[in-house]
Amino acid sequence: MPEDIKQCPLCHSEKSSLFDRRQFRGHQVVNCLCENCGLVYQSPRMTPAELDEFYTREYRLVYQGAEGPTPRDLFVQNNRAASLLEFLAAQDIRPQRYLDIGASSGILLQRFTERFGCTAVGIEPGEAYRAYAQEADFTVYADIADLRDAGEAAFDLVSMAHVLEHLPDPVAFLADLRGDVLTPSGVILIEVPNLYAHDSFEIAHMTSFSAHTLRQVLAQAGYEIIFLKKHGRPRSKLLPLYLTVLARPALSYELGVRGERLVALKRRAGMLRRRVLTKLLPRRAWVPGIYPRE
Repeated sequence: MPEDIKQCPLCHSEKSSLFDRRQFRGHQVVNCLCENCGLVYQSPRMTPAELDEFYTREYRLVYQGAEGPTPRDLFVQNNRAASLLEFLAAQDIRPQRYLDIGASSGILLQRFTERFGCTAVGIEPGEAYRAYAQEADFTVYADIADLRDAGEAAFDLVSMAHVLEHLPDPVAFLADLRGDVLTPSGVILIEVPNLYAHDSFEIAHMTSFSAHTLRQVLAQAGYEIIFLKKHGRPRSKLLPLYLTVLARPALSYELGVRGERLVALKRRAGMLRRRVLTKLLPRRAWVPGIYPRE
């Protein structure tokens, strides 16, 4: 049974308004706008127990019609891995112990192992995808609890590519990682859809981030940003579909959320720009052969 979210996941304000309502593959998706900080989040949404069951049993069927990896999905993951590796290389990051949360089929684990020669471990809740990655001889756990129970040492790089938007409490999750999963000198690599260019509103997306609200979430969780990039790779050469950020635990920080204004206007302007560029420069707006437009 869907639950109404009474407080904003970022600033805990109880003041919100309807931002978007639509159907996504047979599911009604409603997003609200926090009137205090500007975060856009899904409400009502699945309960935590329903989310666990959804990701274990239904997520892949809803999104791609199959429980296990498909050729198209593997193609997408390979291209995303190349983009993330290039991003890391530009920041001169060379991990020794690497954890990929939302490891999917294990392609990032494989690519990072090949590039850095690091120890690579994954977390993947989907049974079929977890088994696929394990068959490639990677250690992949179902969740953080299993990772901790196994006594894994901390990691100097943790990645979450298209994971944070799926979490009901992103601030608490990121703060928890700082305790014993990420080393004090480690870094975290995150990529999420950009509210001001991406379709964003999907049944599995609990939160839709702008660059501003992503920065605020990281700050409240105790991180400082090293670098944040808006881009479309590998899907687009022109559209800033994604936000990729590298951050590290902050030595000191002050709690308190700075609000974002004109969110609805920025969303409309961003989606209008997307439509105009798609019409005028379709082969640059959408890279041929990478992803079909959705």
